[in-house]
Amino acid sequence: MFCGSRSGNDPRLAAAAELVGRTLAEQGYAVLYGGGNSGLMGSVARAARDAGGYVIGVQPNFLDALEPPTQGLSEFYVVDSMHTRKQMMYEKSDGFLVLPGALGTFDEFFEIYTWAQLGLHGKPVAVLNVDGYYDLLLAFLDQCAERGVLRAEVRQMLLSGTELLPLLAAMNAYVAPGVAQTMKSSAQV
Repeated sequence: MFCGSRSGNDPRLAAAAELVGRTLAEQGYAVLYGGGNSGLMGSVARAARDAGGYVIGVQPNFLDALEPPTQGLSEFYVVDSMHTRKQMMYEKSDGFLVLPGALGTFDEFFEIYTWAQLGLHGKPVAVLNVDGYYDLLLAFLDQCAERGVLRAEVRQMLLSGTELLPLLAAMNAYVAPGVAQTMKSSAQV
């Protein structure tokens, strides 16, 4: 799960994050996220935890003072850097779900999407476009493909949708080009 460490000023984003956390737990998915208790990521984690879900946090040690960890997680790891955090999240995840966020979310999203483009993994990468939050980003990626600077098949690798359950179904059915791997039903996102 990649999403913001801030909630923003639109209450619909936090409500969506809580719904995502609760739904993932109810559907039997473990939630793997950045570990903090703040913002949208904290909303997802608390909702999943409170719904009886399995929640794993991975947080760099220098963020402890800025983003206190969510209490009561199933697993919590403290790592030495953002790079180590992203690597551990990649290794432990079966798929990647992107919710609204800003710079950190974009960094995580574009790195994992780039790794998919390079064939370093065959895991699904999906954007939950809450209330049009990612309309411009998705249109920009379409433009990149239309202008030929992003291969059309790479653009098609990115899943997106406005409803969580159909997006999870698409993630479960995803097969990367040239890769015979799909997301496991007990996956962690």
